[in-house]
Amino acid sequence: MKKCDERFMDIEMALSNLERMVDDLNDMIIRQGKDIAFLQKQNHFLTEALRNAQTSVKPEEEETPPPHY
Repeated sequence: MKKCDERFMDIEMALSNLERMVDDLNDMIIRQGKDIAFLQKQNHFLTEALRNAQTSVKPEEEETPPPHY
């Protein structure tokens, strides 16, 4: 019966390790989700800033020359 008890303890230890691993992976997924949300907001902000910058640039013929010309 001792072998059965040892196997049962081994299984319990393996299960415990798997549960800890699942918890660690879940924490990592949550952090990555937050990182992705932040990067999406930043990307949207930068895209809008670039779009606004492109609309505010005048064509070369409309630009006034610098004072040293």
